[in-house]
Amino acid sequence: MGLTFDGKHLWHCDLDTELIYQIDPETGAVLRSFAAPSVNTRGLTFDGKYLWVSDSGMNLIYQVDPLTGLVLRSFITPNEDPRGLAFDGKHLWHIDSHTNWIYQSDRFTGAILRSFAAPSTDPMGLTFDGKYLWNSDVDAPRIYQIDPETGAVITDFAPPTWAARGLAFDGKHLYEVDSALNLINQIAVA
Repeated sequence: MGLTFDGKHLWHCDLDTELIYQIDPETGAVLRSFAAPSVNTRGLTFDGKYLWVSDSGMNLIYQVDPLTGLVLRSFITPNEDPRGLAFDGKHLWHIDSHTNWIYQSDRFTGAILRSFAAPSTDPMGLTFDGKYLWNSDVDAPRIYQIDPETGAVITDFAPPTWAARGLAFDGKHLYEVDSALNLINQIAVA
């Protein structure tokens, strides 16, 4: 489901195994793994030091130490189905698949700072490229580039496969998780 990039490695959370994996982006090799904080982990992002994991069953976002896998703290989301997560250098962003909204929140308190409607009806993945948010949607299926200030769609395209879930950005490429085919695809974006 979830995917993020820490500057060197990809991280992926898997519903079936209930594990979080550290992955070599060049080879796809699993470097290590640890237990996810819950059985409903959906979104994943990295803030430069910690992983953040969304839990759609408990409506929580967890801060996780990537070295130990220990949960450091958590906060409740104001909605029913938190999915994709992103970090913009200061704030967390998350998507709620029940309301189809994208929320910006304070990563220390969980307080919602602002929100806007997602561009389609089944938003899943979310990542930040340094300027824009990227959102994958399963119903469309599309990947959208979104202005985080206005919520406006800048561009969109069809993903390489139809079940795009988690998204990550490595500074040059997007990565997307296809939950139906169990693939992580690298996508060139201009």
